[in-house]
Amino acid sequence: MVPAVKITTIGNSLGIVLPREVLQRLRVGKGSMLYLVELPDGVALVPYDAEVATQIEALESVARSDRDVLRGLALRKSPARPATAVTGTTGSTGSTAATARIGARKSGSADD
Repeated sequence: MVPAVKITTIGNSLGIVLPREVLQRLRVGKGSMLYLVELPDGVALVPYDAEVATQIEALESVARSDRDVLRGLALRKSPARPATAVTGTTGSTGSTAATARIGARKSGSADD
């Protein structure tokens, strides 16, 4: 079941109270920090991880400084590339830093 939460007044601000089950699932409690990640159809709450925060800051720095280069690459049509798997590394917190799949495989290819 997906819990519903109600926006309420907390001091001079608005906020939500997270159900105990959600807090347990996220492994967070009073004073913990969460990321509020915007998604195309809403938002997600993700536990704060200092290692991930450092990676996000580095990504944002590169995105700002090389904005024109990245925009040009995004607009450029590129030939199809072979499938490449990129797996993440486990950091000191035991969380996976990144997992991505690059390229596309044709179904029915010899290595399927």
